[in-house]
Amino acid sequence: MKKRIPYVFLFPGIVLLIFFLMMPLLSVLWPTIFPDGFSLSAYTAFFQDEYYIEILIRTIRIALIATFVCILLGVPTAYFISRCSAKWKGILIAISIFPMLTNSVVRSFAWINILGKNGVINNLLMSLGVIDEPISMLYTEFSVLIGTIYLFLPIMSMTLVGVMDHIDNDMMEAAESLGASKLKAFIKVVLPMSVPGILTGAVLVFTGALTAYTTPQLLGGNKSLVLATLIYQRAMTLNDWVGAGVIAAVMIIITLVVMKVLNVIAAQLDKRGEINA
Repeated sequence: MKKRIPYVFLFPGIVLLIFFLMMPLLSVLWPTIFPDGFSLSAYTAFFQDEYYIEILIRTIRIALIATFVCILLGVPTAYFISRCSAKWKGILIAISIFPMLTNSVVRSFAWINILGKNGVINNLLMSLGVIDEPISMLYTEFSVLIGTIYLFLPIMSMTLVGVMDHIDNDMMEAAESLGASKLKAFIKVVLPMSVPGILTGAVLVFTGALTAYTTPQLLGGNKSLVLATLIYQRAMTLNDWVGAGVIAAVMIIITLVVMKVLNVIAAQLDKRGEINA
C-alpha cells in the first residue's frame, strides 16, 4: 500500500497534463499527419518552401547565438555572485531576477525606446558626432537577438549560481597554490564542475529563445519573422491551422533533438570525468 501512495499523488498532475496539454497538442498536430488518411505532404511542403526554411534557419540561429552569449555572460556573473557574502549575494540575485518580474511587453517597449531611430543609442551617437543620420537597428535580427539575450540571461545566471554555490572555494585556492593563475584555475576547476548547470541553463535558454513570441514580434516585426511569430500569422491571420500545426511540430522536434544532444554531451563528460578520476 505504501508503494502506491506516490502514484496517488501523481495522479492529479498526470490527469491535468493529459487533458490540458497532451489532448490540445494532439488536436493541433493530428490534422497535419492525418488530413484524409496518413500523409506527410504538409511537412514536405514546409521543407520545400524556401521562405519557411529561411525563417527556420533564422530562428535556430537566434536561439543558438543567444544561448552562447548567455553562457559567455552568465558563467562569470554567476561565479561572482556565488563568491559574494550572503548580504551582497541576496542583493545581486534580486537585481538579476528583477527584469524577470517585469512583463515581457514592457521590456520589449523599453528596447524599442533604446534601439529606435529616435532612441537613446542613436541620439547619443549623433550628439557625439559618430554618425550623421540614425542607424536602423530596430525590426532587425540584431534587435531580436538583443531582446532575447536580455530576456533569458537571468535564467542562465540563476541556474549557474545554484551550481557554483556548491563548489568549494578551497579547490580554487589549491589550484592557485600549485602555480595556476586565477583564470587557469577557474577554467580547470570551476568550469568543469559547472557543466551540469551550464547544460541545464542552455536547454532552458535555447527552448525559450526558440519559442519566444512577444520579443520577436515587437522587436522584429514582419521583417524578421521567427517560427513563433509565423505560427501566429498562419493561425490567426490566414486561419491556416494545419500550417501552424506543422510549424509547432517542427519546433517540438528541434527542442527534443537539442535536449537529446545535450544529454549525450553530459553523459560523455561524466564518462570522461570517471576515466580521469
